[in-house]
Amino acid sequence: MTTTLRILCAAMTATLLHIHVAHATMSDNVIRIGVLNDRSGAYADLGGEGSVIAAKMAAEEFGNSIGGVPVEIVSADHQNKPDIGLGIVRRWFDTEKVDAVADISNSGVGFAVTALAKERNKIVLNASASSDFTGKACTRTSFQWVYTSYTNGYGLARALTAEKLDSWFLITVDYSFGHAFAADMRRAVENGGGKVIGEVRHPLNTADFSSVLLQAQASGAKVIALANAGADMANSVKQAAEFGITRGQTLVAPTVFLTDVDAMGLAAAQNLQFMTAFYWDRDAESRAWANKFFEKYGRMPTMTQAGVYSAVRHYLRAAQAANTDDGLSVAAKIRELPVSDAFAHGTVRADGQFVHDMYLARVKKPAASSRRWDYYDIVATVPAEQAFRPLSEGGCELVSQ
Repeated sequence: MTTTLRILCAAMTATLLHIHVAHATMSDNVIRIGVLNDRSGAYADLGGEGSVIAAKMAAEEFGNSIGGVPVEIVSADHQNKPDIGLGIVRRWFDTEKVDAVADISNSGVGFAVTALAKERNKIVLNASASSDFTGKACTRTSFQWVYTSYTNGYGLARALTAEKLDSWFLITVDYSFGHAFAADMRRAVENGGGKVIGEVRHPLNTADFSSVLLQAQASGAKVIALANAGADMANSVKQAAEFGITRGQTLVAPTVFLTDVDAMGLAAAQNLQFMTAFYWDRDAESRAWANKFFEKYGRMPTMTQAGVYSAVRHYLRAAQAANTDDGLSVAAKIRELPVSDAFAHGTVRADGQFVHDMYLARVKKPAASSRRWDYYDIVATVPAEQAFRPLSEGGCELVSQ
């Protein structure tokens, strides 16, 4: 064998060994991401199949593989029930070898999934809202990506209370999501010198809000705040407009999604103010990505769907950089790498919070909208360092470690 041939053989052997090592670092020779969310209930429009499509768009940017290892996206409906969601994820982790769970969009389900993922050292990319995910429930492998009850509850209430809208009545969906928002709004109002003069809680998927809205109207509060989301929020706003409540009181909803406004119609939703993490028509980068999403789904993306794209994309970047799908190793890279994409630009803190700019938005009046999905005016940008709860105030045990 000539010297040249020996060198070529050695080089080929080294290359094959390198490929083998690269593959061997990915368990089961596949990177599998599960999109878990509501696909049939109140939150199906804001996440649902749109989140699955967004996750697949992220995978497509990597050619659906990392270092030759295929990337697969699976999905399931948790039906907004923690026991069902937990059962799905346990099967995913133990039988189907899922490496990361994305979306969730239900805080009750999110807490159950995060606890299980902590035991298994699996990644959670959470679009649920409770601030506790980066507080007392924080873990090394869980991340909160889109918004929180602090950004959208505390931030909104702080801004309006400063404008002398200082008496509030809360209409709260009766599970952890609503409780978290109500608590953050109450704290902001009271810190600003205002007062919450009443609160009524309602079950998820309530159709008739007449009794609670009439209580809120009779209270005389300057602001009626809807600590709910999805179909519940949309029904609340439409019925409030029918009762003429908005003529004498300010109606706010901390969690408003593009699909909510589409369902309510601009006539009912006009002038509604809220915080949002994303708007498809924000800038050239968001428009370009949103138009690609529209081609696949026939709708413009919500902030959750855009956030799922961002979270899955960053997870894949981290897995690529770490050259493994090991949860703890990928989690370290998720925190180390900056985030920059069509959804947002920012960093991931020690507590697992993706910190990025937020936006104060107002729903347009019908005459100001040029076409379907042209629904928001961005009133102000809230810088990342102001939008999210200070790291020192969350109580995450990872912060001091």
